[in-house]
Amino acid sequence: MRLDKYLKVSRLIKRRTVANDACNAGRVLVNDKVAKAGTNVKAGDIIKINFGNKDVSVEVLEVKDTVRKEEVSNLYRYL
Repeated sequence: MRLDKYLKVSRLIKRRTVANDACNAGRVLVNDKVAKAGTNVKAGDIIKINFGNKDVSVEVLEVKDTVRKEEVSNLYRYL
């Protein structure tokens, strides 16, 4: 799955366009490499997002196209 879509589906970033902009600005790393919006994400990847004043690191546990709000916590684990 594309990185920008995963960030939206997992609700780490609210909108896909915002996720796309964050990727283009170089604020998203996948496995310690700057990632573009089209980067493939799979289980086991480590995603780091720089939100300006704080950094968020998560490990991808599962990749799904659609997820209910209650099941979002099954997609990733905070590090």
